[in-house]
Amino acid sequence: MLSILGQPLSRFCDGHSRRHFLKIGGLALGGLTLPQILRAEEASPVTRGKNLSHKAIIMIYLSGGPSHQDMYDLKMDAPIEIRGSFKPISTNVPGIEICEHLPRLAKMMDRFAIIRSLYGSPDQHASDMCLSGYPIGPKGRQDNHPSLGSAVSKLQGPVDPAVPPFVGLTIKTGHAPYSNPGLPGFLGIAHAPFQPNGEGMANMRLNGVTLDELRNRQVLLGSLDQFRRQVDAVESYRSVDGLTQKAFDVLTSSRLVEALDLEKEDPALRDRYGRGSAAPAFGEDAGPHWMDQFLMARRLVEAGVRCVTLSFGSWDRHGGNFERLPTQLAQFDQGITALVEDLHARGLNEDVSVVAWGEFGRTPRINPGGGRDHWPQASCALLAGGGMRMGQVIGSTNRLGEVPQDRPIHYQDVFATLYRQLGIDVNTATIPDNSGRPQYLVDRRETVRELV
Repeated sequence: MLSILGQPLSRFCDGHSRRHFLKIGGLALGGLTLPQILRAEEASPVTRGKNLSHKAIIMIYLSGGPSHQDMYDLKMDAPIEIRGSFKPISTNVPGIEICEHLPRLAKMMDRFAIIRSLYGSPDQHASDMCLSGYPIGPKGRQDNHPSLGSAVSKLQGPVDPAVPPFVGLTIKTGHAPYSNPGLPGFLGIAHAPFQPNGEGMANMRLNGVTLDELRNRQVLLGSLDQFRRQVDAVESYRSVDGLTQKAFDVLTSSRLVEALDLEKEDPALRDRYGRGSAAPAFGEDAGPHWMDQFLMARRLVEAGVRCVTLSFGSWDRHGGNFERLPTQLAQFDQGITALVEDLHARGLNEDVSVVAWGEFGRTPRINPGGGRDHWPQASCALLAGGGMRMGQVIGSTNRLGEVPQDRPIHYQDVFATLYRQLGIDVNTATIPDNSGRPQYLVDRRETVRELV
């Protein structure tokens, strides 16, 4: 464990304080030390973008399964028990209509692409399919395959040694499969996401230094300078390996912590995103309406993170579908459009891909409780950025929204496309599993040609 000096408290006989330091060994999941993570992420090739030094992806999981026919695929010619009460509105792309409760998205449709014919996920309430391309299977979560973020961590490594390549912002939920931020599968915990709300952030604090003092750069720098003097003086510090020194650099650089500090942003921009709350949406056991996380994701990819995951909202609307969705759609509409607008304003739209989707769609027929039930036969996805072709709708469902009709798109087809935009060829890239056998990233390796 490394230590960063803070205010002196009780001392050992060697003169060192008992609790005047910052331990960084726990900066990971499952007790793995940060030096071990860095050891697993050494010397990987970096894909260069035009405005960032890397390509990145922001993955937004709509926990619970959003209703495709109440968002992007309204069926106005269907019977009333199918079509519901929402009306379509025109967008700035002629011929494309979406739900009336997504007016900001409608004005920016030229910067988005919609897939209406998504399929391939089983009836499982879990983020596994949306973050890895694999559902829960015989081998467990994600059928023991790595999530996209973990695979990218393994194949491309960190952009900056001071910034983890994969960050998961997903909050903890009672239903654990909702709060999977992207598991590493057979890659092991070295390629698990860093979670700012987890143990790691608790360790990124200077014990004995108050929040006000921490914000005082002079006090912080003085504390770090004192630590460096101790490093020079104590033989045990001089003998640590290079990766442990890199671990120290993660903290002394402050780059990750600064990326997570939204107070550094213009309040007007934060208001544009909408802020929101970390509490679960509607008090239900699912994601929050926390638009701040969209902004945090943008800051993280700018800081050097390759993949950021987050969950948004509670979309499991078995009842009260048309009472709850207007609120939820409005907040999603504000957050997602602010993110994509911000990426364009910063010239990052060619380098950062965005995908927002859930684990399945909802039943075409409205149930007696005014809701829609699970419907894995058809779903939808919203994409933006990454140099992909925007301003289009891909595929369709039949008249009642039951099944894909034109151009069925499997979840793994989208993953193949996202990997491609990150500079990874799924036809050649493999990762060895625990037995040393090379494994492809996805089973289906055809990209969505309309996007590329």
